[in-house]
Amino acid sequence: MPSCCAPSATVTAEELVSIVEAAAAELTRMRDSEGTRLSTVLHERMGVIDQAIQRVAARAPERVVAQRDRLRENVKVLTGGLAVDEQRLAQEIAILADRLDVGEEIDRFRAHIGAFQEALSSRGAEPVGKRLGFLLQEMLREANTTGSKANDAAIQRDVVLVKEELERIREQVENVE
Repeated sequence: MPSCCAPSATVTAEELVSIVEAAAAELTRMRDSEGTRLSTVLHERMGVIDQAIQRVAARAPERVVAQRDRLRENVKVLTGGLAVDEQRLAQEIAILADRLDVGEEIDRFRAHIGAFQEALSSRGAEPVGKRLGFLLQEMLREANTTGSKANDAAIQRDVVLVKEELERIREQVENVE
């Protein structure tokens, strides 16, 4: 037997139990400490996502107005100053506004952020890793839908940022029970 592994003395059952209990206590302390640090990192990353979603929510109405104005200008140019059916144009603008509307996605995204932070902050005995993973999937779905409706460079940048952050969070959540 190598000298590093040779017992130097006989250990009693009580001493062995004490050593195992101390090791288990240290393991629990280390896991709690790591969990606290990881929770802080995840909250910070979720804060970055929340700020991006706030920017998207603020930009969305401006983008609809810009698209409306662009549509009106394009119709004016294409018709060469001829009279246009204003009611029909208003219908087309309404359809465009509906296609570009990301309000529902933003509302759901905010709800998912709240649920994620609540699950992350819970101190119950139940594991939260699977729940966090599910919420991340839902947030990614909302981000993808928002991105497909965006038709705006500023919103697209924030959607890409959100998706990058979600991926970073997903990698960390894989380490959460």
